Order: sequence, then C-alpha cells, then structure tokens
Amino acid sequence: DHRDLHSFPTRRSSDLWNLPFGLTVAPLTGALAAGNRAILKPSEFVPETAALFAEIIPKYFSEDEVAVVTGGADISQRFAELPFDHLLFTGSSNIGAKVMQSASKNLVPVTLELGGKSPVIIGRSAKLDLAGTRLTFGKLLNGGQLCLSPDYVVVPNELEEQLIARVVHEAQSMYPNITENEDYAGVINERHFARLQNYIDDAVAKGAKLTIVGADKTRVSEDNRRMPLHILQNVNEDMLVMHEEIFGPVLPVMTYSDVAEVPDMIEPRRNPLAMYYFGKDKREQEYLLSHVPSGGVCINDITLHYVQEDLPFGGVGPSGMGAYHGLKGFQTFSHAKSIYRQASINIAKLGGMLPPYGKATESTIKMQLKK
Repeated sequence: DHRDLHSFPTRRSSDLWNLPFGLTVAPLTGALAAGNRAILKPSEFVPETAALFAEIIPKYFSEDEVAVVTGGADISQRFAELPFDHLLFTGSSNIGAKVMQSASKNLVPVTLELGGKSPVIIGRSAKLDLAGTRLTFGKLLNGGQLCLSPDYVVVPNELEEQLIARVVHEAQSMYPNITENEDYAGVINERHFARLQNYIDDAVAKGAKLTIVGADKTRVSEDNRRMPLHILQNVNEDMLVMHEEIFGPVLPVMTYSDVAEVPDMIEPRRNPLAMYYFGKDKREQEYLLSHVPSGGVCINDITLHYVQEDLPFGGVGPSGMGAYHGLKGFQTFSHAKSIYRQASINIAKLGGMLPPYGKATESTIKMQLKK
C-alpha cells in the first residue's frame, strides 16, 4: 500500500497536518482488515506527519506487518516500481498517471484517488442562503486545498449576484481579518502560491471580473501565505483556471439559463471527483445524476459523502480509479479467489461429455436446451 499524499498546511509549520494522517489511516485500516501487510510512504511535503508515522507505527506493529518509508520524490519513484500486490495513491492526476505507469512495469493493480474540478451546481429550487453558507465553508476548508474542494460554481443567471453576496458575507463572518486569522490555512508553499496567482492574473487579463474577499490584495506580506477568497466572474474556456484543478481559495463562477446546458458546461472538466448539487427539484437532480459523470455526489452539502463510511469513495477516469471505505475498502484490498471442488464420480462421462459422443451426449444436450 503506497501513499504519496496531498499537502495541507495548518497554522504553524511545526503543527502536524491532519489530512495526510487521516487519509493514510483510512486505507491502512481496510488493508489490515483484509489480512494484508502494508508499507506506507507519506509525502515528503509533510515531514512532521511522516516522522509521526515513523515513530508511532513500530510501537504497534512489527516491521513485517506495517512499515514506514520516508524520503523524497526519488524514493517515491522507486517505491512505485516495486512488485506490490496492490498500490494505493492519493494525489494529483499528473502524478497519478506516473504512478500507474511505474506500477504497470510489474502489473501491479492500483487504486488512484486523484482530484479534478468538482463543480457546485445551484438549482433554482435551492435555498440560496444555505447553499452559500455550505459552499463557502467547503471552499475555504484548509484554504481550498482538498481533493474534494468545490472548484467552481454553476448558477442560474438571475441568481449569480445574490449567491456571490451570500458567499462574501459568509467568508467575512467565518474568517474575520482572514490573512491574520489562525483558524484559516495558508497556501502550502511558494510554488503553489505562484501557481494560484498565475491563474488569477491570467483570468483577469482575459476579461474576468475579480473580487477579493476579506482583504485589499492577494498577499499582505512575503511571510504570509494566507490567501483570501478570490471570486472570478465572466470566466471562459480560454482561461487556465477553468482547466487546471485550483486547489486553493479561488472560486470561478459560471452562469446558465437552462439546466440542460449544465452537462455541456461541465464536459470540458470531465469526470470530477465529486459533483455538488443544491436544490429540491427531484427531476433536475435525476437529470444531472444521469448526465454528469463523477466519482461521487453530495446533494445539498459539500464533501460530506466522504465521511459516510458505508459509501465507497473514489474517482472515475481523470479523477481516479477504484474505491475504498467500509466494505468496498475490504474488497479493494482483497482478492476473491474462486475455488471449485469436484465430486469423485465422473460426471462428465455419465453425461456423455467425454468422447466418443453418443446417445448420452444427445440426451444431455437436449436437456440443456429445454432449460
């Protein structure tokens, strides 16, 4: 079992980052329940978490039951090339493709939990205040750095400004003085901060309207990477932000006139890890469920399908393959071996199935055809 995890910052660099811990323990539980041994490779971007695993695991497991390997990208590369019985990876689609390529050298089956651009679809029947609250909470959770973060919003034309006003209000209420607020996570590192800034600059240069919520500018100081929420309106397909997973506090907003337009609007960002729908219209729900492929769906909330342990969790296509959690996790880390035991009586001969063929054969065939 191999994990090379997303990176999630918390308040101080000395803190242990919680999500890589939980995202490692969950599949590890399934693997052990299914009778496996396991090797963990935490990401080099979470050194405190990796050190915690390396310290704690030996206290409870012998090395031939569960082992921890630490190191950089070179170790991860070599790790993925080993002849495991199964390999599970959580991370970006780009790295997931490389992991799968490495695993294929030994025909190792993989489970890939990746990401993608998970849309939030607002129906006209939605309770807009509730949708705005839950959207804002989900988008700003861990500073937008979740594989299940709502990536962009699709809203009816006439509700766009009302929804944005609610999101702005909620963001300011949840995180007052956001760039100094210790309850709010900063961007993981300088490279990803620059990546997000590039998305914003590219969108604005191509005609997007930018609203920064809770601050006057993107960055208040060089040593502070708490990026406030950036809302982008008037977005189009020429913008980078509409094609790359955002993984940060940037929220593009798209509008529609008829819900029948929505699947085609989502198609360029195909097969997201999650689809979020807000509304009470059952026919509309069913239409979107049958026309928008996604790894999972959460109706009238954000990300909460992940914590329902009885539901399988995983992506589809660009957002991953395979699933785990609960029974599905047990099945993922197991192999259903077929075993058939035959009686000592030679049934094939009695049924005329052995040559030379004759009347018994004809009788058996006729009996089977009657069934």
